Amino acid sequence: MARTRVRIARIASLVALSAALPLLTGCGGEDAASSGTTDHKSHKPVVVVTTTWEGAFAKAAGAEDITVIVPQSVHHAPDYDPKPSDLAAVAKADFVLYAPFEPYAAKIKEAAGSKAKLVEVNLDNDPAKTGAEVVRLGGLFGTKDTAAQWKTRLDGEVTKLNGELKAAWPGGKSPAVVTQVFSAWAAGLAGATTVGTYGPEPVTPARLASLSAKKPTFVLDNAHMSTGTVLPDSGAKQVEIVNYPGEDLDLLAVYRNAAAELQKAMG
Repeated sequence: MARTRVRIARIASLVALSAALPLLTGCGGEDAASSGTTDHKSHKPVVVVTTTWEGAFAKAAGAEDITVIVPQSVHHAPDYDPKPSDLAAVAKADFVLYAPFEPYAAKIKEAAGSKAKLVEVNLDNDPAKTGAEVVRLGGLFGTKDTAAQWKTRLDGEVTKLNGELKAAWPGGKSPAVVTQVFSAWAAGLAGATTVGTYGPEPVTPARLASLSAKKPTFVLDNAHMSTGTVLPDSGAKQVEIVNYPGEDLDLLAVYRNAAAELQKAMG
């Protein structure tokens, strides 16, 4: 509750600071504002994203002018407290991309007085959902062709990685895994058999006993929400799955890195 009061106070201060940014808000005038579509021939969209995850979706969809608000060093993005400098970026944006579990995106936009279109992004690395979301964003940005080309690359990469991981199955059989709910996409990438899930809430002793009884070979943890070893006495090997891309905003690298960690564990 104390953290909530601090965050609310922080947002309130940003609203007050917006009064001192008339020139910045003026930069987001009628030409910069977007009604939901952008003509890529005359104007490339200016996109502000809360994290590198949304940034990677935007880049895959064809956006080139992308500003990331939350530093990559912040391991749990919803804990981030926006700074006054974030207002300057938002004030000039055509689109502001955020996830529903990030409570500050709408407040940042309101504080900056921006006319940007606020777009909620479905941050799920399940390849089918990712491809569909990238294509949707391409439609908003006016970059449909680029988004479609990236989706084709994604489909090819996932097929390749899935084949390599299946070839690495221990004993030639699909391994049984327990996965954190936001890491389930990695189980699908490996062709693994999911026998249980946990999170995002802490694992209770009863749930731990239930998951251990499934005798999983691997536990696919979420590196961004990890609480340590999930099933310490089960004999299962824990694999940390990273959802957020790096500063290069390369979403395909997330799949390659996950596959590498899974291959290492199965090897």
